[in-house]
Parts: sequence; structure tokens; C-alpha cells
Amino acid sequence: MSDQNNNYRKKGGRKPKLNPSNHRYVFRLNDEENDKLLRLFEESGLSNKAKFIVSVLFSKEIKTVKIDKGAVDFYMRLTSFYSHFRAVGVNYNQVVKLLYTQFSDRKAAAFLYKLEKQTAELAVLCKKIIEITEKFNQQHIKKHKENDSKVRKEQ
Repeated sequence: MSDQNNNYRKKGGRKPKLNPSNHRYVFRLNDEENDKLLRLFEESGLSNKAKFIVSVLFSKEIKTVKIDKGAVDFYMRLTSFYSHFRAVGVNYNQVVKLLYTQFSDRKAAAFLYKLEKQTAELAVLCKKIIEITEKFNQQHIKKHKENDSKVRKEQ
């Protein structure tokens, strides 16, 4: 009777893995090799060193993510500037609408002339921003391609 109870008794704990990793290897690295391994591990973005080493050994594709703080800062400032630029556009539309509703055609035309001058200055500023952005993209992309070629040469 106790044999029958044992067959129906539930076992506690976690379910066994289908393909457990039972084999363990140990290797030693000098300081230089260890630094290189840690640098590659950090660039890979993996959370587990064992998975990283296995993927390197069996030539699985490893994705590296490099974050350029200068590019991130530039992107954040450009995004902030873009939101300000949109706000200026919204305010511009509101001012034009108010000019036509609150003033006579003559006064509205005079104010619009002044507003057009400011708009022309804003357009020049916008062109400069676009040039700076294109220049940054060219330098950043060039720098990024050089780093990729260096990593490939190391492998």
C-alpha cells in the first residue's frame, strides 16, 4: 500500500531541465586577457558571462551596443530644441490670428511685416541647425564605421 502512495505523491521543487549543462570547464587568464574578455562581455550586453563565453566559442552572433554620450546629449538637446521650435510655430499661428481679429488691416499688416523679419531670421537659424546636424551625422557615422572595422580586425 505504501508503494501505491509513493507513485501518486507529488514531488516538490523545480522541474528538471530538458537539456541540463552538466559539464564544467575552468580556464585561467592573465590580466590583459581578462580585461579584453570583460570589455567584450560588457559590449555584448549579455547578462551572464557563461552564456557569453559559450556564444563566443560556438561562433554565435554577438550583438555589441556602444553608447556615445556625446551623441545622446546632442540628440536630447536637438529633441528639446525641436519641441521649442514647434511651440514657436504654434505661437506664431496664434499671433497672426490675433492680429487679424484685434487690429485693423493696416496695423495688422505693419505688425506682420515685423513678424516676417523675425521669421526670416528664424529660417536662417533653422538652416544652420540642419547644417550642424548633417555635419554631426557625418562625423558620427564615420567614427562609428572606423570602430566597427577595428573590432573586426581584432577578431
